[in-house]
Amino acid sequence: MRWLSLSLLLLAIVAAVLVAHGLSVYHAEVEEPLILERTEIMVVQPGQGSRQIIEAFAERGWVRYPRLVEAHTRYHGIAGRLQAGEYEVPPGISISALLDNMYRGVVIRHRLTVPEGWTALQFLSAVEAHPQLRPFEEPTDLETLMTRLGHEDLHPEGWFLPDTYVFHRDTPAMQVVRIAHEAMVQALDEAWESRIEDHPVASPYELLILASIVEKETGQAEERGLVAGVFVNRLRKGMRLQTDPTLLYAQEPGTTRLTRAELRRDHPYNTYTRAGLPPTPIALPGRASLMAAAHPADTDALFFVSRNDGTHVFSKTYAEHRAAVILHQLGGDASRYGGGR
Repeated sequence: MRWLSLSLLLLAIVAAVLVAHGLSVYHAEVEEPLILERTEIMVVQPGQGSRQIIEAFAERGWVRYPRLVEAHTRYHGIAGRLQAGEYEVPPGISISALLDNMYRGVVIRHRLTVPEGWTALQFLSAVEAHPQLRPFEEPTDLETLMTRLGHEDLHPEGWFLPDTYVFHRDTPAMQVVRIAHEAMVQALDEAWESRIEDHPVASPYELLILASIVEKETGQAEERGLVAGVFVNRLRKGMRLQTDPTLLYAQEPGTTRLTRAELRRDHPYNTYTRAGLPPTPIALPGRASLMAAAHPADTDALFFVSRNDGTHVFSKTYAEHRAAVILHQLGGDASRYGGGR
């Protein structure tokens, strides 16, 4: 009887040691931080099961006992529920935490920033060049893009809202395009609905055109309303807008200066020879320019000229404007003044 008691005690001790060892191994396998030299990236493919994912862990040397880790996923109810995507694996993360991220779908989020003032072509080029977006299924130009958006009757310029778009790896490029277009439609609707009374533009599209000109004329937030105010005043009086960015839009990409001959050459985007707005937007205006176009500053100014420091001088009369041009553009040499806006 005494021998049996000792045997049972010995078995209990051995069992306790084995359980303790097993718990220690389990803890080391799933809870201890991974020792990595740098953050690594792991991509879980659609249809990849838990066992395959854990085997990939083992191939990278992150786990020694894949079946133990697989048992962990079953015990916690996440086996077969790990989501596809691209995951960061930073130094110090545990296998348990990594699996939890995969269960919750905490994937890497990529970004595409579209600056205010880009053209639609620049936007399309950036989408096509982004390495983490799934390419268009076939070669795509701007006209094709508008057709796919259901707006084959719209000129593509202006119809994509500048913003930072966030997406996961392998998001279809067309999805980002559609989101940017729908965001612009919504922003334009909001600006149009809130516009001032007796605004001289006749439609949301004309407001989009005006906003694009405001966007290209100044990068100063505090000046947008004044610039819009000048153009609104000119439209009300039937004056030509005489804005260089509309002419530059009609030139070869990268053109930054206009010759006097170009100022005189008549075409739909020459706001020196033609009254009113150009036929289409000339850039992608941001929300601030849309709202400035809808809510121009209450000003008597009809002219403005650059100080060459990013700001402008606004003038009510032509005489004031001429003096500002001579001072800021011609170095005080009145003999060089050739007229203009």
